[in-house]
Amino acid sequence: MSDIVIPAEIKPADGRFGCGPSKVRPEQLQALYDSGSTYLGTSHRQKPVKSLFGRVRAGLSELFQLPDGYEVLISNGGTTAFWDAAAFGLVRQKSQHATFGEFSSKFAKVVAGAPWLDEPTKVSAEPGSHPVPVAEEGVDVYALTHNETSTGVAMPIRRVVEDDSLVMVDATSGAGGLPVDVSETDVYYFAPQKCFAADGGLWVALVSPKALARIDEIASSGRYIPEFFNLTTVVDNSAKDQTYNTPAVSTALLFAEQIEWMNKNGGLAWTTSRTADSASRLYGWAEKSEFATPFVADPAQRSQVVGTIDFAEGIDAAAIAKTLRANGIVDTEPYRKLGRNQLRVGMFPAIDPADVEALTACVDHVVERLNG
Repeated sequence: MSDIVIPAEIKPADGRFGCGPSKVRPEQLQALYDSGSTYLGTSHRQKPVKSLFGRVRAGLSELFQLPDGYEVLISNGGTTAFWDAAAFGLVRQKSQHATFGEFSSKFAKVVAGAPWLDEPTKVSAEPGSHPVPVAEEGVDVYALTHNETSTGVAMPIRRVVEDDSLVMVDATSGAGGLPVDVSETDVYYFAPQKCFAADGGLWVALVSPKALARIDEIASSGRYIPEFFNLTTVVDNSAKDQTYNTPAVSTALLFAEQIEWMNKNGGLAWTTSRTADSASRLYGWAEKSEFATPFVADPAQRSQVVGTIDFAEGIDAAAIAKTLRANGIVDTEPYRKLGRNQLRVGMFPAIDPADVEALTACVDHVVERLNG
């Protein structure tokens, strides 16, 4: 495997195809180098860092065309921290969860372990497809996942029922790369290390007036809420363009640069057309291949930001990924717990569709030599 050399003329210009952390554009890194001293090592309560978080909040409002009354909340930690905060401060008593892979099941596990909440309902589907949430009496939160990172399945986001329940959407790998109407959600939350090409350390939520009222309601109910997970604290600090604890400032700078790049080029319509282009090249190649097929059988459920490709018996996907890595094309390995003979390809907005097409040519080159 280590002896296979992929010709330079067919290799992608950038060989990073990870599904998180994802490719960071050189221009973001240059901005970090050029202006980092303005922000890093200074107080996050003062104007420079606060202005940085202001850029993030204003940029996201523009990107997602937030409806009136929606707020952009930012806090410390990642999506895992947000799940705990939501269990304390957004689920009134009972939630329903659409689970169809490793990540879409994690919030359900958090809620199931919370002794102050009822046992959650799960609406499940096998990996490779997504379930459809259903109206259920007594449910006050419907928990959806926009993109299942482990399997490459994306689901459409729509309100389940028109009542006082909340629709919460884990959009960590989908936000910024998949179409969405935020008005169909009450809490659209994500971390910045996927489509937004930044590092970890922060979570973001786009929150409706109804969700803001729920936060106040639960906070006033007498329920014990640890301060780190107190969403009223997050609301107060976000309005001031700051976080309760010292934030990941370099992450925020990379994040702001990526959001502004997206908006400058045409916003969500542009980013989603770009990821759709990448997806059409990957899946189109697999459908024509003699040895590769898209893992997600239904084209309507295939993600345009995370592509999973199965390989025929006798074609060793692990050997392909290892050879690609030896040639500087990295992070195409499948999700470890899925256990399939496949490659997983990040197709986030920062990734050039031409590089996705070049990747497929490299796979053909490697397979021919591994099995020649």
